[in-house]
Amino acid sequence: MNFLTKERIFSSESVNIGHPDKTCDVIADAFLDEALRQDKDSMMAVECAIKNNKLFIYGEATTKAHIDYDSIARRVLREIGYTCHFDIIREISEQSIDLYSAVKREELCANDQGIVFGYATDETREYMPLPIILAHRIMQSYELFRKRSNVFFADAKCQVSVKYLGDTPTSVSKILLSCSHVASLDLDYIRDKIKKEVILPVLMERGIDYSSTEFIINPSGRFTIWGSMADSGCVGRKIVVDAYGSAGRVGGGAFSSKNATKVDRSGAYYARYVAKNIVAHGLAKRCEVALSFGIGLPRPLSISIDTFSTETTSLDEIYAFVHNNFDFSLSNMIDELGLNCPIYQKTACYGHFGREDFPWEKIKKI
Repeated sequence: MNFLTKERIFSSESVNIGHPDKTCDVIADAFLDEALRQDKDSMMAVECAIKNNKLFIYGEATTKAHIDYDSIARRVLREIGYTCHFDIIREISEQSIDLYSAVKREELCANDQGIVFGYATDETREYMPLPIILAHRIMQSYELFRKRSNVFFADAKCQVSVKYLGDTPTSVSKILLSCSHVASLDLDYIRDKIKKEVILPVLMERGIDYSSTEFIINPSGRFTIWGSMADSGCVGRKIVVDAYGSAGRVGGGAFSSKNATKVDRSGAYYARYVAKNIVAHGLAKRCEVALSFGIGLPRPLSISIDTFSTETTSLDEIYAFVHNNFDFSLSNMIDELGLNCPIYQKTACYGHFGREDFPWEKIKKI
C-alpha cells in the first residue's frame, strides 16, 4: 500500500508542572535564570531530584552570581501548590577547570560533545506535530483551570492520539487525561469538568471535530496523592515531551539546567530554528536538521538535512539556503537567539518548541 494512502495513529504526551520530573526541570531553569540575570557568562548545570518532602540540589556552577538556591526552590514549590516544609540538601561545585578551558578559548567552543535534532512540519500553525501541540495546549488549559479551583492539584498528564492519512492528520481519535484532586470529588464530576472546561475549549479553538473522539479521563479512578508524595522526579527525564513527542528524533541530552555553551540545548534550539525556517519558507513540508558537536570545538562536526521526500526544490538548493542564511558557530547561535538571557524557566514546561515567544521560533526574513 502506498504510504500516502495508509492510515495510522500516532500519540504524544505532555505532563504538567506538578509532575515531579517537570517540577525539577522548572526549579533547575529557575536557578539558571537567576545566574544569567547577574552574570550572562554563567556556566550552569545545577540539577535537582525530589521525593516526598526532600529536595536534593546538585551539579556544577561557574558564575559570579550569588544564588540563593533554597529560596528559589521553595518559591517554585509554593507556586506549584506544596504546603509542606521541604528538607533541602545541596552538593554544588565549580565546573571542572579542564572543561572550562575547553570552552573559553579564542573562539567560544562547545561545553560537551553531542548530537541534536531540530524538526518542523507544516501540519499545524506552530510548525509542530499535531499530537504534541494538542497535548501541551490541553495541559496549559488544565493549569489555568486548576488555579481557579482549590480542589484540583498540579500533577497531571495528557496523551493525544491523532489519526493520519499518510502525513496528513485527519481526526483526533483519543484523548487521555489524568489529574490529581482532593479526595472528596466524585469521579463523574471530575470527568465532566475536565472534558468541558479543559479539553473541549482547546479543540474548539483549533476547529477540530471531536464528534468521534474518545475521552478517557482518570481511568485509574482516584488520584489524590500527587507530586513527590506519589512519585520521585529528577531533571531531564521528559526529553521527548520537551521536544517533538517522538514525531522527530531527540539526541538524548536534556535541556533544563544547562546554559547555552551546552550544545545539547543551544544546538537543539538552533536546529529547530533552521528546520522551521526551511518549512516556513516553503522549501519542504517536513524537515529534520541534525547537528553533531565536539567538546572544545566552535562549530558542528556535521550538518545533515532530511526532508522525508517532501521538498519542493532540490536538496542542493536547500543546503545552499541553509549555509547562506544560518551560522552554526556556537557564538553566533547564542548571539542570534539571545541565549545568554534569563528566558529558561518558562521553557521548562509545555514544550521547548512551538511557542512563538521563544526566539528560536521566529521566522527569519530572507
